[in-house]
Amino acid sequence: MWIICMKEWRQFFSSLTGYIAIILFLLLMGLFLFVFPDSSILDFGYATLDNFFSLAPYIMLFLVPTITMRSIADEYKSGTFEILKTLPLSPSKIVWGKYFGCLLVVAMALVPTVIYAISIQQLSAKGGIDVGGAIGSYIGLLMLAAVYTAVGICTSSFTNNTVVAFIMAAFVCFLLYSGFAAVSKLPVFANGADYYIGMLGIDFHYRSISRGVIDTRDVVYFLAVIFLFLLITQRNLASR
Repeated sequence: MWIICMKEWRQFFSSLTGYIAIILFLLLMGLFLFVFPDSSILDFGYATLDNFFSLAPYIMLFLVPTITMRSIADEYKSGTFEILKTLPLSPSKIVWGKYFGCLLVVAMALVPTVIYAISIQQLSAKGGIDVGGAIGSYIGLLMLAAVYTAVGICTSSFTNNTVVAFIMAAFVCFLLYSGFAAVSKLPVFANGADYYIGMLGIDFHYRSISRGVIDTRDVVYFLAVIFLFLLITQRNLASR
């Protein structure tokens, strides 16, 4: 499993695609946080990372599928999946190896964003950012990235076309993040069902953790979604 994990890591950085994806992610976040007038932190008058944590889930809708789209689809396309199946590896080890490999790349893309927090802390005249809230938000963002990665691996296992895998992953991640929240706002669910429908979406639990409070219900939700999509992937690989 560790060998497959390292293979994914090396494969992603073996071409310019990996570097370009991470650079574009950091560049977009920097522009939204410090340049564009409607979202610039510098125009707020107080030190906060709220804009970063509210924008990051949507920008990661493009970053994570870019990282995961080749994970299994390329194995089908190049014919190396048959070689993988002949190795003494169970489908679960193949899936988890690829999952951790892609998740390491996503985590590495998030590490440089700590510079934003340090910059805002240094620019603050007094008080600075809410460190506890920022740590909680980073934990929530990492869990969100873990779910997006599981979805990306899953969609990549259904096709040998990397573009199709990218589009499917971005669409499913968007539905999981915003779809349930949008449905819960329909008037027909205003009798109390809206709360429970909203709880099914990632947005509800991500915002909960972003307040700086780590609730076990939120952690269980993220882990359950991750295991669900990886289980689907495992069953899909076993059937091929």
